[in-house]
Amino acid sequence: MVPSVQISEGSRSVSTGVTLQVNICYPRPDLDSKKLAILLHPWSWLGGSMDEPTLTVLTRLLQDKNYYVIRYNSRGVGKSSGWPSLTGKAEGEDLKALVQDFLAEKPEIDSLTVIGYSHGSLIASLHPVLNPNVKTSHILLSYPISPRGLLTMFHAGMYTSALRDILCNPDARLLLIYGDKDEFTSKSKYDEWVDTLRRTDGLKAKFDVVPVMDANHFWQSDGTRTALQQAVDSWIS
Repeated sequence: MVPSVQISEGSRSVSTGVTLQVNICYPRPDLDSKKLAILLHPWSWLGGSMDEPTLTVLTRLLQDKNYYVIRYNSRGVGKSSGWPSLTGKAEGEDLKALVQDFLAEKPEIDSLTVIGYSHGSLIASLHPVLNPNVKTSHILLSYPISPRGLLTMFHAGMYTSALRDILCNPDARLLLIYGDKDEFTSKSKYDEWVDTLRRTDGLKAKFDVVPVMDANHFWQSDGTRTALQQAVDSWIS
């Protein structure tokens, strides 16, 4: 059963100059939680928002694990101000600013998990590993490796470099999850890409990969969503 939580819905102005529409779940104070998870939604140009059902499923899991959980609409989405960028760079800066804002509010937090779904996984990868006092983990779900160039206005190199920085950091933890029936990236393409990542020079991070059988890009069936929950639960526990 999910512990009772306080849910705050509103907006937060961040140092990048935008105001972001946020949904924050606070665990019960008596649980003394020191864990923060922040979830990033799919591409706004195709209707992605913080209310995406797959993110809702993961939010419930994280609530059950006594995390502070932040979902938010990226710039230009819903009630968030600004305009979506074509490269994702501005969204990456917004993410960093929002995390720093919350850590300043809750300095006791010692664990950060950044979870990105689809295009959100690109933005999540831009968040750096923090200092050793805040254990930083990345979970990248349905990373759009095949259409990455088109989704980022041909700035794929920025994301390749960001992943390399994570993989070469001994304090980093990285989990990739994808479906073998993804409509945008074939299983063979994912396998090839994962093999390339495993052969990264200077690989020092804890790096895990979970392919989910019969899952597509949208995680629509109950069975694949259950498998997704189990994969994340096992990895964060």
